[in-house]
Amino acid sequence: MTARKPSRKAPRAKSAAAEATTADAPAEAVGVEAAQPTGPTPASAPAPAPAPAPAPAATSAPAAAPAPAPASASASVKAKARAAAPAAAETAAPAKRSRPRRTDAVPPLPRQAGDGSARPAPALDPADRGRLLAGDHHDPHGVLGARAVPGGVLVRALRPYARSVTVLAEGARTELHDDGDGFFSGVLPVKEVPVYRLRVAYDDNTIEVDDPYRFLPALGELDLHLIGEGRHEELWRALGSEPMVHQGVAGTRFTVWAPNARGVRVTGDFTYWDGTGTPMRSLGSSGVWELFLPGIGEGALYKFDICRPDGSHTVRADPMARRTEVPPATASIVTAKHHEWQDADWMAHRGDRPVHEAPFSVYEIHLASWRPGLTYRQLAEQLPSYVKDLGFTHVELMPVAEHPFGGSWGYQVTGFYAPTSRMGTPDDFRFLVDALHRAGIGVIMDWVPAHFPRDEWALAEFDGRPLYEHADPQRAAHPDWGTLEFDYGRTEVRNFLVANATYWCEEFHIDGLRVDAVASMLYLDYSREDGQWSPNEFGGRENLDAVAFLQEMNATVYRRNPGVVTIAEESTAWDGVTRPTDSGGLGFGLKWNMGWMHDSLVYVSKEPVHRKYHHNEMTFSMVYAYSENYVLPISHDEVVHGKRALVAKMPGDWWQQRADHRAYLGFMWAHPGKQLLFMGQEFAQGAEWSESHGPDWWLLDPAYDASGDHRGVRTLVGDLNAVYGAVPALWQRDTVPEGFSWVDGGAAEDNVFAFLRYDADGSPLLAISHFSPVVRHDYRLGVPETGMEGWVEVLNTDAERYGGSGVTNEEPLKAEAVPAHGRPASISLTLPPLATVWFRPA
Repeated sequence: MTARKPSRKAPRAKSAAAEATTADAPAEAVGVEAAQPTGPTPASAPAPAPAPAPAPAATSAPAAAPAPAPASASASVKAKARAAAPAAAETAAPAKRSRPRRTDAVPPLPRQAGDGSARPAPALDPADRGRLLAGDHHDPHGVLGARAVPGGVLVRALRPYARSVTVLAEGARTELHDDGDGFFSGVLPVKEVPVYRLRVAYDDNTIEVDDPYRFLPALGELDLHLIGEGRHEELWRALGSEPMVHQGVAGTRFTVWAPNARGVRVTGDFTYWDGTGTPMRSLGSSGVWELFLPGIGEGALYKFDICRPDGSHTVRADPMARRTEVPPATASIVTAKHHEWQDADWMAHRGDRPVHEAPFSVYEIHLASWRPGLTYRQLAEQLPSYVKDLGFTHVELMPVAEHPFGGSWGYQVTGFYAPTSRMGTPDDFRFLVDALHRAGIGVIMDWVPAHFPRDEWALAEFDGRPLYEHADPQRAAHPDWGTLEFDYGRTEVRNFLVANATYWCEEFHIDGLRVDAVASMLYLDYSREDGQWSPNEFGGRENLDAVAFLQEMNATVYRRNPGVVTIAEESTAWDGVTRPTDSGGLGFGLKWNMGWMHDSLVYVSKEPVHRKYHHNEMTFSMVYAYSENYVLPISHDEVVHGKRALVAKMPGDWWQQRADHRAYLGFMWAHPGKQLLFMGQEFAQGAEWSESHGPDWWLLDPAYDASGDHRGVRTLVGDLNAVYGAVPALWQRDTVPEGFSWVDGGAAEDNVFAFLRYDADGSPLLAISHFSPVVRHDYRLGVPETGMEGWVEVLNTDAERYGGSGVTNEEPLKAEAVPAHGRPASISLTLPPLATVWFRPA
């Protein structure tokens, strides 16, 4: 249905100063004022009432929602309903309070001047009454609240389970008439709408609250305009829950995009999960629903009760929630940021050098299992020092966004704007990022805009019809994962995702987004058979909507966040993944080289005697090495689900496996492209990753007899990163052919690969990888004339300190005027078994 504009009869605040208070007021002012007792407290326990109040601690579970008693219910049924009704907040006060004190039933106060009952109000239209009770009213502010009428000001409130409602205004108390079903109304004998509060009495509890329906919309016209055009780059500031001071009153603004809904209500622990008394208003044709609830502050649990087009109801978590309950609980939590960043120097200089011309080695970790049981703040005490000691320039964190199953990689996201609550609050996650930055380590996160799960409390058919997913079932259903694909052609959905990318970069200082499953987004026929997909308007199989989205996302992220890099996990030969968008490319900064990963692992998994038949598996990557800006990934995907850990892929006995492991890492660090290594592989863990206990840290315990074997590999990784960072030839010209030259790429019988890397000044590094378990003496290789004075070994993976056999080239190797491999000079060296050796000119 098309939402109508909100009523122009919405009351305006009396004070111009109050009207000037905007939705951008500081969140620190949000809080709850304790209810003030007005008489002696009886011994009986207070009954809660369904009015807004601050939430308890986020760890509490939501209470069951009581069913409203019908008007014809017996007295006993009504009493039970009142006993189950929620408690309301009283007034705004300090932000630290999480739950208000309640007052108990008190004797009637003595009458004061102005006390009395209001004149009866005109009867509420039965249609409005029914729609409000059914939760499908688009404009509750046009019916509830206060407005001028002939002879006074009409005030109408919906307070289910209340015994009485009294208007408190300018020192006067005026009791409203009970109209049944929780409605109260009356005409006050005043000429204009006053600033007022409501005194709501229940059988054994009395509270004072601001009326949510006396407030103007807390969302501006510009926000609605940008949302409608799909260009709101800070969407998280407009939608979701936002603690604020509005018209001089502290509370929380709730907004949600649900264009197909007949009605939307806020429900939460502050209403005991009964949203009857808190319907939201539709803001014109924007599809956005809004309600400002006074007195609600940080920590409140909430969801949206949505009336679908068919009249049925669904209760959903907030798509824009910035904090959630710890799964399996699913409520959203009102939150605000308070972290004070200390990484200004990092942020100012992270973009000084383009990432493809900078050292970039990544340690990939599964957050929850790196050290199982640690919180974000505890991780901040251990992770930065560990990564810095290993010399990695970046960490890649997964999973970050909230997801249902903690043992997964987090690829079925249910909270796109919420860091997973399993390890702490959003501010705790900021603290971890801050700590990594202060240690000089960049932070990349896995980001999943390709699909989302079908959980009935999340995004799937959010407002009763396909909304975030494509309306065509064939386009919506992801054939591999049982999930739903986003409708990239819908402006609001594209805005949701583009803003999400910038949100992580700006609100959490994330330095890079590794975008998962890009290939599944780009092709209409991805994992689909003939007849299961339809071509695009040009008859092709490219998903043009997804292409436009990825281009917009990349362009927006790079424009708004200097120094941030986007990385595509894209496994096909799509042309221009890392080409700029203004040249027709997708605009990513880097792309995972899945071809190199697959081919090289095939090679090293073979017995050395068979490797000569697979020699091209290691050289083929150089055919296309400069078609994109590549990352060489030995990622989480390669060490689980029966694929075995990296060292376990290697053939031979334990010594040979470790030697191959070390030689392979040396080859990887020297090859053009950036590096990525999943946790546990830095010390040659032999077992696959386990979500329950993470890396086998016990392998490094000195009490373990073979700990030296594993410590040696970890030492090698640290040295690889140290030399890598200090030698520009290994990273400065990764993406141009001038940075690489084969010395001998055809030594298949010897299982040898020899090549040169060059920096911008032409200074070379010679890398030789030898994948045979024999020592080769007097092995001659051609070298450039720049090394005529001699070559020095700067790294040898066979060194004893790494667990190798100690076959090294101790002295500088003098270049001789002996032509070899098309070069006028050459050196004669000793090749250690199953090893990679690096040389530089003396």
